[in-house]
Amino acid sequence: MGINIASLIGQNCNYTFSGLVEDFHDKSPLVNATIYIKNLNKYTTSDFDGKFKIPNLCEGKLIVEISHLSCDTQTLELTLKKDLYKIIDLEHHVEELDEVRVNSQTKIEKTSIEKSVKQEVVESFTDKSLGDALNTVSGVSSLNTGNTIVKPMIHGLHSSRLLIINNNVRLFDQDWGDEHAPNVDINAANTLHVVKGANTLRYGSDAIGGLVILKPKKYAVKDSLFGSSILSLNTNGRGGNFNSEIVNTYKSGYYLRLQTSFKRFGDFKAPDYYLTNTGLRNINSSARFGYNSFTRGFDVFYSFVDNEFGILQSSHIGNVNDLVASINNRQPRVIDDFSYDINTPKQAIRHYLGKVEAYQRFKNFGKLTAQYDFQVNRRKEFDTRVGSFKNVPVIDLRLFTTSLQPNLKIDFLDDFEFNTGILARFQENDAIGGTGTNPIIPDYEKYDFGTYFTANYQPDATTDISAGVRYDYSYIKAEKRYRVNDWFEVYNYDELFPEFDTGIIRSSRTLTRPEFTFHSVSANAGLSKRFDNDFNLLVNYGLATRVPNPSELFSDGLHHSTARIEVGFLTMEQEVANKFSISFERNNENFGFSISPYYNSINGFIQLIPVDTVTTIRGAFPIWHYNQVDARIFGIDIDINKKINAQLNYQGNISLLQGDNLTENIPLIHMPGTNFTNSIAYTNKDFHNLSVGLKSKTVLQQNRYPDYNFFTFNPIIQEDVFVDISSTPASYSLFDFNSSITFKAFKKGSVRFELNVENIFNTSYRDYLNRQRYYTDDIGRNINLKIKFNY
Repeated sequence: MGINIASLIGQNCNYTFSGLVEDFHDKSPLVNATIYIKNLNKYTTSDFDGKFKIPNLCEGKLIVEISHLSCDTQTLELTLKKDLYKIIDLEHHVEELDEVRVNSQTKIEKTSIEKSVKQEVVESFTDKSLGDALNTVSGVSSLNTGNTIVKPMIHGLHSSRLLIINNNVRLFDQDWGDEHAPNVDINAANTLHVVKGANTLRYGSDAIGGLVILKPKKYAVKDSLFGSSILSLNTNGRGGNFNSEIVNTYKSGYYLRLQTSFKRFGDFKAPDYYLTNTGLRNINSSARFGYNSFTRGFDVFYSFVDNEFGILQSSHIGNVNDLVASINNRQPRVIDDFSYDINTPKQAIRHYLGKVEAYQRFKNFGKLTAQYDFQVNRRKEFDTRVGSFKNVPVIDLRLFTTSLQPNLKIDFLDDFEFNTGILARFQENDAIGGTGTNPIIPDYEKYDFGTYFTANYQPDATTDISAGVRYDYSYIKAEKRYRVNDWFEVYNYDELFPEFDTGIIRSSRTLTRPEFTFHSVSANAGLSKRFDNDFNLLVNYGLATRVPNPSELFSDGLHHSTARIEVGFLTMEQEVANKFSISFERNNENFGFSISPYYNSINGFIQLIPVDTVTTIRGAFPIWHYNQVDARIFGIDIDINKKINAQLNYQGNISLLQGDNLTENIPLIHMPGTNFTNSIAYTNKDFHNLSVGLKSKTVLQQNRYPDYNFFTFNPIIQEDVFVDISSTPASYSLFDFNSSITFKAFKKGSVRFELNVENIFNTSYRDYLNRQRYYTDDIGRNINLKIKFNY
C-alpha cells in the first residue's frame, strides 16, 4: 500500500491537548486522573490542581479515555485542528454508577431503618412469591391464603398500608382483599429492600406499615452480552419454575434486558392428605431498555404478569354450618387424588405495567428526573356456579392507574442534598357487568396530587440528618347502588349524605354518586450516627396519613373467595400514624447485630372484623364490617450474625410484637405471634463454592387475640351452634436444609446446583395468619432442586 509522503510532510504535529479534570458536583480538582489517547497510545495524568497537558499532537481525530479511582470512565471523541483546552467533569459519587452490590449497609436512605434481601436469596425464591422472600427479614410476616397467595406484612400491617415499589413504580392491583397477593414477579428484580417505617416520602404519604422496594440491576457501561437461566423442580405440588434472562450492554451506555418465567404446580400436599384445587399457573415477562451515562439517561420498562390460582376446594363453604364442621373435623371435607386441574373457586389476574423514566444532570446544580407510568390490573374471581354463569366470574374488576412524577435533586453543596417533586395520578376502577352479581367494589375515579420536599445534611463524616414533609390531595367519586332500606334506615345515609342521592330507584336500590375530598400531610425526621468498631445508631420518626381505600368506603356484598359478606361505610375517615423507631447496629461480618425497637400509634385505625351472620338463599354467611378504632403496635426486631470460623457462619433473628385496640381495650385482630429463626451455614469457596446449611423457624402461639366468636342457628339439628373463629393454632417449629455447589462451564459461564429440603420432618401445623387454617394443615415436606446456568 502506498504512503502519501507529501501529506505527512504537510501535516502540523505541534498541537497541544490540555485541560482540567474536576468533580462534577463541587468542581474540586481530581488528582492523578489518567488521560489516555487510545488511537495514538499516548497518556498522561492530572497534577495536584487537576490539570494535564499532552503536546506534539498531529491534526486529526483523538479518542480520549479519562479515568480516575472511584469514578466512571469517560470516553470522548475529539477533532484536533488547533490547540485544544477542555474541562472534563467526572462523577465521583460511585454509588450512583457502580453495579448494585447489596449488603447490610446498602440503604435507600441513609437514616432509614431498613433490611435488604440479597440477589442470591431472591434467586432461591424464584419459584415462590414476593411474600415468601420477604419472610426471611425480621419484622416481616405474611397473611396467607394457602401457600400460593401470600401478602407481606411489616410490623403487623399489610395491604394499602404497605407500599410496594416495583422498578420505581408504586404498585396498584386491588390490594384491599386479604387474599389479594401482590402481582409482581421477583425474577424481574435484582434486590429487595424493606423499609420499616414511613421514611420515603417520594412514594406517598400513606406508608403506615413501611415500604417494599424491588430494585433492578444497574449495568456497567461496557460491551457485553450475558444471561442466566434457572430451572427449579419441586416434589410438593409436582411442579416448578423456569426463568431466563439475557442482557446486552454497550460501552456507549445503552442496555437491553429481556426476561421471562413460567411457573406450574398441581395440588400441594399436607403431611397427611392432598390439598384439593390448590394448583397454580404463572406466566411473567418483562423488557427493559435504556441509556446510562453520567450526564443523562433514560429507562423504559414493561412487565406482564398472568396469574391463575386455585382456591382450596374445602374452603369454599356454603354457609356457616360448613365452617363449623370444618373447624371441628380438623380435616378438609374434600380430599381428592393429585391433579393439575385448576377448578373453581379460583382467581385469574393479569397485571400490565409500563414506565418511561429520564434524567438530566446539570453542572454545579443537581439532577432532574421525570417519570411517566401506567398500570392495568384485571382481577377475576370465580365461584362454583351452574347454568349459564358456570364460566362467568362473580367478581370482575379492571383497575387503570397512570401517573406523572418529576423529581429534582440538588446536590452541589458539600454537606447538603435536597429533593423535591410532585405527583399527578389518575385511577379508574371499572366493575365489569354481566357477572350476575352486584359488584362488591363499584365504579369509581380517583385523582391524586402530591408534592414533597426532603433535605439531608451531613455535618461530619459520621453523621447524617434527614427531614422531609409531604402534602397530598385526593378526590374520589363513585357510582353505587344501595339497597333502599340500608340507605334510608340502617345507615341513615339519607341524612348524613343527602347530596350523594340521585333520587333514581330501581329494583329496590337507589342510585348514589358519593364524592370525597381528602387532604393529607406526612413528615419524617431521621438521624444516623456511625461510631468506631462498625457501630451505628439510627433514630427515626415518621408521620403518615392514609386515605380510606374504596373497599373500606364502598364494600357491600358477598366476597365469594372469602365466603363472607363485607361491608364498608361512607363515614370512614383518614388514618393518622405516628411511628418512632430506633436501631442500634454493628455491621461486621465476624460479629454483627441490630436491635430495633419501634412504637406505632394509629388514630382511626381501620379494621375488618366479624360482627354477625346473615341468611341468604345460599345459606348463612358471616358478616364482616369495617370499623375504626385507635390502636397502637409496638415491638422489637433483633438480628445477629456470627462468623464461627473461616467456613462456619451463624445467623439468627427474633421478632416480638403487640397490637392493641385502645378504643375497646382488647388486642388487635391478625397480629403475628412471636417468631424466631436460627441458621448455620458451612461454605468452602475453594471447593466449587460449596455451601451447606440448616435453618429452623419457630412461631409461638398468639395468645393475645380478640374474641369475635358467635353462635348461629343450625337448621339440621334445630339449635344454635358455637362458631369458634378466633382461637389460635398451637406453636410450631420447622426445619429446612439447603445446599449449593458451582462448577465452571462453557468459556466464561458457570452452573450452580442447589438441593433444598423444606419442612424436613414433615411437621403438621397451622398458622394463625393463614386464612385456610380453619380447613386444613399447611403443606408438608418439599424437596427442591435448582439448576442455574450463567452464560
